[in-house]
Amino acid sequence: MNPPDKPNLPDLRISYEIGSLDEADAPSDPLELFRRWIEDALEHQLPEPNAMTLATIGLDGMPTSRTVLLKGLDDRGFHFFSNYQSRKGQELAQNPRASITFLWATRQRQVNVRGMVWKLPQQEAETYFSSRPRNHQVGAWASTQSAEIPNRSWLEERAAAVEAEYEPATAIPCPPHWGGYALLPDEIEFWQGRRSRLHDRLRYTRELERWTIQRLAP
Repeated sequence: MNPPDKPNLPDLRISYEIGSLDEADAPSDPLELFRRWIEDALEHQLPEPNAMTLATIGLDGMPTSRTVLLKGLDDRGFHFFSNYQSRKGQELAQNPRASITFLWATRQRQVNVRGMVWKLPQQEAETYFSSRPRNHQVGAWASTQSAEIPNRSWLEERAAAVEAEYEPATAIPCPPHWGGYALLPDEIEFWQGRRSRLHDRLRYTRELERWTIQRLAP
């Protein structure tokens, strides 16, 4: 089959003109710059500014990706929570290298992070789990995440069984197969859209306890 002469999409191009990113204004610590950018996203009331695409290396060697939510950031890295038995949990157990991408489209910004992933202490998982809405807690017990299931009713029946097991006044414990991860960055790239596609890209690379900054061509 011959390819079409033109893409089957309308012209979606926009002009990037609302910001810039210069080395002179970049802090020596990339986490400081990241905090500035996510605070900016919060101030502009972007929907779920903590949403990030997590890419892992599949058990078959092929990359896989999905969207998860950033739930914390400190010197140990970017925190997120999941089912350890899920596809991403199995992939991280085999190869604890991953990348995450934040896209704040209306702010014309993107951040890419690469590094090693490790599990957070179970106590931290239990503390965070206890803060989740009760129906989210039920879902964590009911869902055999990433596994094939027969139908929607099967999942709803499992959720109902969990709710029946724990009366409303009873706390739901954190499942042993559920917990937190931290991605400790070795590399963080900040992308700011600019006019004529001459975008600003600054890449921070960790060397021991220091960060170096490079400007990349768009």
